[in-house]
Amino acid sequence: MKYTIAVIPGDGIGPEVTTQAKKALDAVAEVYDHIFLYKEALMGACAIDKTGNPLPKETIDVCKSADAILFGAIGELKYDNDPSLKVRPEQGLLRLRKELGLFCNIRPIKAYAKLLKNSPLKKEIISGTNIAIYRELSGGIYFGEKETSKDGLSSFDVCSYTVEEITRITHLAFKAAQNRNKKVTLIDKANVLETSRLWRKTVAEIAKQYKDVAVDFMFVDNAAMQIVLNPKQFDVVLTENLFGDIISDVACVIGGSIGILASSSVGTENALFEPIHGSYSQAKGKDIANPIASILSAAMLLEHLGLHDEADAIQRAVEKSLDLGITTQDLKGKNQYAASTAKVGDFIADYITNQEDSNMNFKNIHMGQSTII
Repeated sequence: MKYTIAVIPGDGIGPEVTTQAKKALDAVAEVYDHIFLYKEALMGACAIDKTGNPLPKETIDVCKSADAILFGAIGELKYDNDPSLKVRPEQGLLRLRKELGLFCNIRPIKAYAKLLKNSPLKKEIISGTNIAIYRELSGGIYFGEKETSKDGLSSFDVCSYTVEEITRITHLAFKAAQNRNKKVTLIDKANVLETSRLWRKTVAEIAKQYKDVAVDFMFVDNAAMQIVLNPKQFDVVLTENLFGDIISDVACVIGGSIGILASSSVGTENALFEPIHGSYSQAKGKDIANPIASILSAAMLLEHLGLHDEADAIQRAVEKSLDLGITTQDLKGKNQYAASTAKVGDFIADYITNQEDSNMNFKNIHMGQSTII
């Protein structure tokens, strides 16, 4: 099969980790007889520097014509440190989501056995955790009317939702739960907010269509606590934009490193896949950034295309790299050997194309003690 993938390397470490994700995709293409055509495009600080626009029209056109989008990261320190700037990198991503109709952000949270020690939470609490967070992406307070008074002494942000906006992501969450552990938890603040009451009413009605899926409701303040105290109680988490932003970041501590967390943003016709870690500009060009989140984002991209065996091959390669300790410094203890960004990408690609080799042989290859011919 032939697929066109729009690639937006973006800013900071984005280009480095995206390169490793492409290595994994190229290995998949070789093994499973696919062709991936990459079309690169600009977005973020790099786009501002070259065009003055964080999202050039050419990028939108490339994305709309692609089967899927692989995105790196967005943001640079010079913009972070100057909040007065009117044109900012993040505007590009927000606008792209709107242009492509991306209304659902999906963030898997998984506790890998080899990384339990990396989390600040107790092993017995997080072991076995496997959560999918479904965050509404196009509505809520981030996109509502906002204004600051002329005297600068007051301001407001409006949070609003429609039944249609709630319905479309709710169906996605329930369908996902049917293929998982058949439970959806809606996180809201229905004791205080009218929008949350609309969410709860709408979700409760839709739940009647999914008899095989259990549904429960939890206030966001309690959910933030429960996701730390007992994360294994969750299967699919469904929530609005602001709450999802917060809850998904709280859940990051379960995995032990933000460098392994992937995500997707999907709409009716388009889908974008990206690591959640941001641009990490301080590590730019140093070959130390963890590429696993980007590589796992590529696995999610393959799932979206219906290439389930291919996605599973990437997942198994990532788990093998973790099992063998072929990882970057953020996952290693002090004074332990750490692989470079490129070495991790090389190993994962190599494992996909040579899955029958022994564990020891893979470790030797990684250490440069032998070479596959």
